[in-house]
Amino acid sequence: MTDTDTDETGARTGDAVRHGRLRRRSSLRFLLQTAAVAAAVGIVGSGSVAAIGTWQVLQHARPSVSLAMPGTSATQAPTLTAQSGEVNMLLVATDTRDGQGAGFDDAANREASTGVGNNDTTILVHISADHSNMAVVSFPRDLVLPIPACTDDAGTTTPASSAAMLNTALARGGERHGLACVASTIGALTGLQIDYAGMIDFKGVVAMADAVGGVSVCLATPIHDPDVKPPLDLGAGTQELRGEQAAAFLRSRHGVGDRSDLGRISNQQTFMAALARQTVSAGTLTNPATVLRLADTAFRNMTLSDSLSDPGTLARIALAVNTVGLSNMVFVQYPVVDDPVDENRVLVSEEPAAALTAALQANEPITLADDSLGRSAVVSTAAPTPSAASAAPAASAPAPAPAPAPSATGGTPPSSSSTAARLPGSVSGQSADTVTCAKKDR
Repeated sequence: MTDTDTDETGARTGDAVRHGRLRRRSSLRFLLQTAAVAAAVGIVGSGSVAAIGTWQVLQHARPSVSLAMPGTSATQAPTLTAQSGEVNMLLVATDTRDGQGAGFDDAANREASTGVGNNDTTILVHISADHSNMAVVSFPRDLVLPIPACTDDAGTTTPASSAAMLNTALARGGERHGLACVASTIGALTGLQIDYAGMIDFKGVVAMADAVGGVSVCLATPIHDPDVKPPLDLGAGTQELRGEQAAAFLRSRHGVGDRSDLGRISNQQTFMAALARQTVSAGTLTNPATVLRLADTAFRNMTLSDSLSDPGTLARIALAVNTVGLSNMVFVQYPVVDDPVDENRVLVSEEPAAALTAALQANEPITLADDSLGRSAVVSTAAPTPSAASAAPAASAPAPAPAPAPSATGGTPPSSSSTAARLPGSVSGQSADTVTCAKKDR
């Protein structure tokens, strides 16, 4: 995207640039922390002391929202147990400037996004029915697609659009029905029933990054970006990112890859994979004190669907994530191609998208093709210190501290329980057990 705005149909209102260019302070959100948060309630959910802890966490929860539009009934979610039950959970990051504090309250920011905001990051977490595999699918904000009719906060209907930007879906439904509108849009695109959803804003990302205690991320090149808050000036090597710095890293466009939104998605996947490895290796999901802190932070800072506000459901989703394991956890960018009539937009890449959605619908594990890491990631190789690596050539890919052994490529090993679906080489992503590093193209 660009530093310009769009109207409610997704049309540009400013000068044209490359489709991937974002607003300077465009938001992003990460996903695996939510899985860790879900585990919190489950781990502390038994026994009298645990019951008290869970009750205290729930007292701070924001009001939940329904994924059913007014006048309709929510489709009942499939039965979910510790051992089985398909999970399709939508995670939305809003770029609203409301309530975000200093740095986001000037006229330009207020004009860019207020109210519920735009769904600047849209992620679908799919856990197979037998809990043997998990796919985390990132949808580009610039994707032009059909959006169904959505009821807004005033009770009126925003008409359906045959072709609109994905990031307009949240605002079409407003505070109360925005998540339902995004869920309906992604459900129609993928053919999946979206049963669970959560939304977070800038401040929530900062709070979650602090609560998780920082994430160690490998940088193949120095990362500099003055156009995020706070500005990034990171040397190559292993860097521990937390709080506002982690949020800025996740939002960065100018500092990573080819300066596009698709490059930003690749960068987010590097962060999420590092978080997944760190969460598992540190035993985060089995530490009651840590997960209780994460749960409390999440409930204070996220808007959840009513289907996610039940501690038992959260616990079962956490157990499902634990069952999957790193080798069968893959991060995928939804397949797109450039819009031939608008360089600021992307369209569905039909055949690769059909292969991906077929695998998700069939609950098949996903294998990515070789060299599929996307625009801002490389597989790690060496491990220089941050101070020494600042002068490293762009082609180098320093590795962080020891982690699970990476596979030879960005692909994901197939699950032993079923046949894996191998996606075309045009589909980018990475496996959680492959150690990758963020980079900036020269």
